[in-house]
Amino acid sequence: MSKPALSIQNAVKTYANGFTALRGVSFQVEEGEFFGLLGPNGAGKTTLISASAGLLRLTSGKITVNGYDVRNQADQSRKSLGVVPQELVFDPFFNVREALRFQSGYFGIKHNDDWIDEIISGLGLADKANTNTRNLSGGMKRRVMVAQALVHRPPVIVLDEPTAGVDVELRQNLWQFIQKLNQQGHTIILTTHYLEEAQSLCHRIAMMKNGQVVALDSTTNLLHKEQSGIRLALSLDQRLPESLNRCLLEQEGFDCVLKLNDYSELAFVLQALQFAKVNIKSLNILETDLEDVFLNLMRDEQGAAA
Repeated sequence: MSKPALSIQNAVKTYANGFTALRGVSFQVEEGEFFGLLGPNGAGKTTLISASAGLLRLTSGKITVNGYDVRNQADQSRKSLGVVPQELVFDPFFNVREALRFQSGYFGIKHNDDWIDEIISGLGLADKANTNTRNLSGGMKRRVMVAQALVHRPPVIVLDEPTAGVDVELRQNLWQFIQKLNQQGHTIILTTHYLEEAQSLCHRIAMMKNGQVVALDSTTNLLHKEQSGIRLALSLDQRLPESLNRCLLEQEGFDCVLKLNDYSELAFVLQALQFAKVNIKSLNILETDLEDVFLNLMRDEQGAAA
């Protein structure tokens, strides 16, 4: 049985001021997964990533990267992990190629130019390879940060808001390269506020709120758990038949939103409308997306806390 790429076991982090950022977080990311870690600001995502990278010590709990304990086997775990942080951090004294060579040296890697060339090409940095990093745009600097995280060929790659402030073209180019790495066997862990990215890229998703995991499932299952629905626009002076009142989610004037447990109930709705001779001007099927799931989960958690 293969070891998990990342294993979080009952992770707790309480700071000196008494604030608890992680409250018993536990989950595993399997080798080769494209995994999403989502949550609002302050949910504990960055704290968890920092602990996984060995940048801060947990109050209690255990984290392993590629089977290596981040506390007791720090060198091996760090070599197994590449992290792209949220903040733009760069050395203003080197050009792109030099920065990547120095980054390789931090991991004791020599003669790495072929892989550096592949990264530079894959991330669309070829025409910037000899440009000083301080002269790059924000989007290009973020690409360099991705390249630095990949320079030692880590089997596990963490991307913390990698497309923040990046234009659409750069974003598409980045995801093409990252998906290629995933197909080659690299494990990708993504945090992002662009939920459409997480929905299209991630196989499985954990959602965090107030330092706890509030949902952990495949993307498909998370979407299926959310109720389906339809929006009806009734003709003037038309009323919804009583048999459909149990499905009514909201109504404003002659516009109604009906919830469905699944789309197989659509036939029942149409039959009821036809039987009651209700004329409708329009009918739209409401498609559930990850943003709906996310907002409802966060709303439910806030209600539970209250």
